Amino acid sequence: MIDPLRRDVLLHRGIFLLVALALIFLRLLPMGSTAGSLPGPDLLLCLTLAWLLRRPDYLPALLIALVFFAEDLLLMRPPGLWTALVLLGTEILRSRIALTRELSFVMEWLFIGLLMMGMFIGYRLAFTVTMLPQVGFGYAMTQVLASIAVYPVVVWLSHVTLGVHKPGMGEVDDMGRRL
Repeated sequence: MIDPLRRDVLLHRGIFLLVALALIFLRLLPMGSTAGSLPGPDLLLCLTLAWLLRRPDYLPALLIALVFFAEDLLLMRPPGLWTALVLLGTEILRSRIALTRELSFVMEWLFIGLLMMGMFIGYRLAFTVTMLPQVGFGYAMTQVLASIAVYPVVVWLSHVTLGVHKPGMGEVDDMGRRL
């Protein structure tokens, strides 16, 4: 018999993996590829940061690394660069989980926005240092701003559809264990 808490964690890890694969598949579809169209938000990054901030036990570092490395390979980006930046950002967030637990949503949104901007700057800097061709700054910045703007929607949908919420101080599960 599996422990109910363990089953819940494994179930949410599986759900995250399925949603991540669906989002990667949607990015691979040739939709909206007309010249001059605006880039969409990085929903996978938003989902990862939202879930990690609410329930870090659902997303181990290895799962995040595997999902984003697969995304790097499938989207033909430099393998491991975006993965390393996302992993660095999520571990920074994970190390400050006790501090962010009691933040208001506006402050959380600001913190996530700054984290996304830092990851974007690191990605651009790595491309600049290695002299790789990159998309225009304005185009890439539009994607980051769209990701920051859509973050509240991702948080709301995660809470409403999957029940992924930030546990309060002293909140316990059905078995009496601290969350």
